[in-house]
Amino acid sequence: MSFKEIQFELDPLLEKDSIFIMEFPLCKLLLMNDANFPWFLLVPRREGIVEVFDLNDEDRSQLSRESDYLLRKLKEHYQAKKMNVANLGNMVPQLHVHHIVRYEEDLAWPGPIWGVAKPVPYTVKKIELITNEVRTLLASFQE
Repeated sequence: MSFKEIQFELDPLLEKDSIFIMEFPLCKLLLMNDANFPWFLLVPRREGIVEVFDLNDEDRSQLSRESDYLLRKLKEHYQAKKMNVANLGNMVPQLHVHHIVRYEEDLAWPGPIWGVAKPVPYTVKKIELITNEVRTLLASFQE
């Protein structure tokens, strides 16, 4: 069975707060609509999955490959000081993994980003720029 054969519906809050970038074999890649931080989400396209351990072995391995690839590429492209990865799910139970580019001069350094600043939505032009940049950056992903 291929990764794309399974039904999937994105949580409405994730849909509202993020921008679609692209699809990996398992996950949707989204950009959080908050220009305070370069902040991306990987959401496995699997219904009813809340925790990473809810994924089968194949999907769990694929999530790891996609996440590692994303982290490496984002860190290099954005020249990050540190990459933060989090899987909280307290507000949105659907499994989604945050990938956040961090700098010593960002608003929340060195603490977590949650609740530090009111989200600043991206402009349409900036969304187009980031979407195109990230799609090009990640185009060489190999399953």
